[in-house]
Amino acid sequence: MSKIFHLSIIIATLCIIPTISLVFAAETTGEYLDRKAEIWNLFFRMMTVAFVVGGVIAGTMVWQVWRFRESNPKAKPTPYEEKGEL
Repeated sequence: MSKIFHLSIIIATLCIIPTISLVFAAETTGEYLDRKAEIWNLFFRMMTVAFVVGGVIAGTMVWQVWRFRESNPKAKPTPYEEKGEL
């Protein structure tokens, strides 16, 4: 449960808070907001997060395949595999 809470705080920090600040910045009088630049800035931030998360997930999958392969000397059959059950 703690990991979900931390993940939601990270998502809020990277996505929701900058968006809210842009909404309030557009309401101030006398200032112009370059929305095109802000949209690209938010896009590149989110792409950076997406590549980092994708790299972690891909690395975890590679580690699992390497760790739990059949030719690994530390690999032991499960109790069901020893009995021959499905």
